[in-house]
Amino acid sequence: MKRFFQPIQKEGSPFKKPTLSPPSTNNHAQNPEASGDDNNNNNKKEPSKFVTWNANSFLLRVKNNWPEFTKFVETLDPDVIAIQVLLTFDSLSLFDHGFRLFGKSMTLVNVGSGEMEVRMPAAGAKGTPKNQGELKDDTSSSREEKQILMRAISSPPFKSYDVWWSLSDSKYAGTALFVKKCFPPKKVSFSLDRTASKHEPDGRVILAEFESFRILNTYSPNNGWKEEENAFQRRRKWDKRIMEFVIEISDKPLIWCGDLNVSHEEIDVSHPEFFSSAKLNGYIPPNKEDCGQPGFTLSERKRFGAILKEGMLADAYRFLQKEKDMERGFSWSGNPVGKYRGKRMRIDYFIVSEKLKDRIVACDMHGQGIELQGFYGSDHCPVSLELSQASPDSDQS
Repeated sequence: MKRFFQPIQKEGSPFKKPTLSPPSTNNHAQNPEASGDDNNNNNKKEPSKFVTWNANSFLLRVKNNWPEFTKFVETLDPDVIAIQVLLTFDSLSLFDHGFRLFGKSMTLVNVGSGEMEVRMPAAGAKGTPKNQGELKDDTSSSREEKQILMRAISSPPFKSYDVWWSLSDSKYAGTALFVKKCFPPKKVSFSLDRTASKHEPDGRVILAEFESFRILNTYSPNNGWKEEENAFQRRRKWDKRIMEFVIEISDKPLIWCGDLNVSHEEIDVSHPEFFSSAKLNGYIPPNKEDCGQPGFTLSERKRFGAILKEGMLADAYRFLQKEKDMERGFSWSGNPVGKYRGKRMRIDYFIVSEKLKDRIVACDMHGQGIELQGFYGSDHCPVSLELSQASPDSDQS
């Protein structure tokens, strides 16, 4: 089958390599140079412009699509950038997100010239506890890939941001949070129980707290196709934990973003009947509400709706856009070759507390069309949110 994603170029990255910054000893990357455009930010007390993007391997995007994504960031100038899927395999790029592209599982192998493992594993020797906040650099290959990544984020506009990592050791997960240095968060944690030193096993969570709100970046686990521990059961447990989390932290407004791996309503998918009737090798789950495409089963959609209701949360995009937009209304798109061509889903979100709803200025998906314009090599496009500045006398807590 024709390859959808470009292979890694073995001769290095396509951008000019700047001088390497010295390695950081902190959990987030520090750069001594001035940060951001102070003229644009000196009237802002807190972040108000946000981007979320499932990069489908951040390292692959750095190697293959960095100039285009850099231009996007320079143009939009977000205060916060939330990234999901730092670690993956190039052979997985064709079917990431629970087998959505082809409807069946695959074995991870080296499938040909240029298609090698694309790793951003957590620091730590094999068989020892890992430091999920630091990139592995104890082998020649891991050092080389870390250098490629650090060159990219040490150059404009990314050098204006501090970055926090939550890395997975071996799975296609991991998250990152870039925050402009002029908006330092009060606290950053990496698990739903908000324990500062604890990370989720697959690096699926980064939570940053600011004076008047919190932002949660998650890569929610895929539902899968079967009643198994790493499929339906895993997603049910995750949704239960998210429900408990959004109720527990209701003392301060929340912005929840990332690849949430669910399309809430029929309007959020391009072909509802196709996704509702999807099967894996003819398998039909015992519970009819678990039938269909992962991310569009009735059980997932009901649980997501309950989370929004109980957490007093609003879907920022749908708050502004009431009608289906077949051109720009979806954040994930299937392989342009095969039965998933033109099949699209909205599974990347900005969810905000009801108290923030009236401050929503814009929420946009920046990709369009079945040829994936604006996806920057991923199968997801960036999604942005802009809030108006809070009035001095507003009470959001």
